[in-house]
Amino acid sequence: MIRSRQGCRPKRSALSLLRFFIVAVVLSISVVRPGRAQQVAKYGADFLAGGVGARALGMGGAFVAIADDANAGYWNPAGLQEVSYPQVSYMHAERFSGVVSFDYLGLAWPLSAKSTIGVSFYRSGVNDIKNTLDAWDAERDQPKPNPQDHITTFSAADYAFFFGYGRSISDKLSLGVTGKIIRRTIGDFADAWGYSFDVGLQYRTKTWLLGVNVQDVSTMLQSWTVNDAVLTNIRDVFGDDMPRGGTEIVLPVLRLGGGYIVHYTESRLLIGLDLDVAFDGQQANAMNVGDTSFHPRLGGEFSYKDVVALRAGFSRIQKTSSDGWDVTPSVGAGFKLKQVEFDYGFGDFAGLVSDLGFSHRISVAFTFANSKYRRPEGE
Repeated sequence: MIRSRQGCRPKRSALSLLRFFIVAVVLSISVVRPGRAQQVAKYGADFLAGGVGARALGMGGAFVAIADDANAGYWNPAGLQEVSYPQVSYMHAERFSGVVSFDYLGLAWPLSAKSTIGVSFYRSGVNDIKNTLDAWDAERDQPKPNPQDHITTFSAADYAFFFGYGRSISDKLSLGVTGKIIRRTIGDFADAWGYSFDVGLQYRTKTWLLGVNVQDVSTMLQSWTVNDAVLTNIRDVFGDDMPRGGTEIVLPVLRLGGGYIVHYTESRLLIGLDLDVAFDGQQANAMNVGDTSFHPRLGGEFSYKDVVALRAGFSRIQKTSSDGWDVTPSVGAGFKLKQVEFDYGFGDFAGLVSDLGFSHRISVAFTFANSKYRRPEGE
């Protein structure tokens, strides 16, 4: 896609947007401090950390600089600007031998030659969890008669809604912002609301791709509420003092990405390398310097005639004190038929998570490739 760069006014506007991006990132990260009633949650948004899109996950999640479809609202909202037509994408994934299910729906829609919006919805959950609290007789300290009659089930589910906006600030540089609303529930026991936003940049040439996405740049605030009636029941059974809710914060993560493209006559080789820099004190099973941890990802894609593709990558590369170096590979494949694209990704078959089962990711995307929906050209 060729975007106009004529005139002085667009150049000044591009510089102003770029300065705003840099200042916003620096100020947001520097001024945030946990309050007295708040605590840092090291894994407070891990249900989103797995990523979206079977194509990206087949490449090990090395997608920050590469993101160019309806899934860009997650990986890097600046990549929304690479969508030429409206596109909708759906992914279903299962982890831990099907115990945890994950569903994602994303939409990207070009508004003008220089701007695109994207919306995404996520659900990750464990269903049919057994609740045995009512089957226990606390006074007699033993199960009630016919305990199976008192056993119920509940679900623990996490939801997220993303609203993204991407904008071109030159023919090679794009800026994006994603606002996020989080809803978390643990049956009738507890629930939480959270919110934050991400900001990203992408720089693209025919050969090189560079990207940065600051995830939860303002920190993500999660406010937990516990059901008092259920809390009393738990205390009666276990005799423990249970928490009564509170506010957790998820600190920003700096996600850096690079990509390199090798063009052949009818095929293309794409290589991606990402590095996540987290500041929340993760030290177990992570490369770290003090409270700063580093999480690299590496992946590649070979496509033929933009119809079929094979992918492979490493979604986690880490060094542990007990096992030494440990990697988690992933593989995938894709097939494109006119406006429809099917992708499959498979992972978690090596490394520390191999004992917990495999992960299967299936995606389908539809592009509304009609001339009346095409992104306008010009300013």
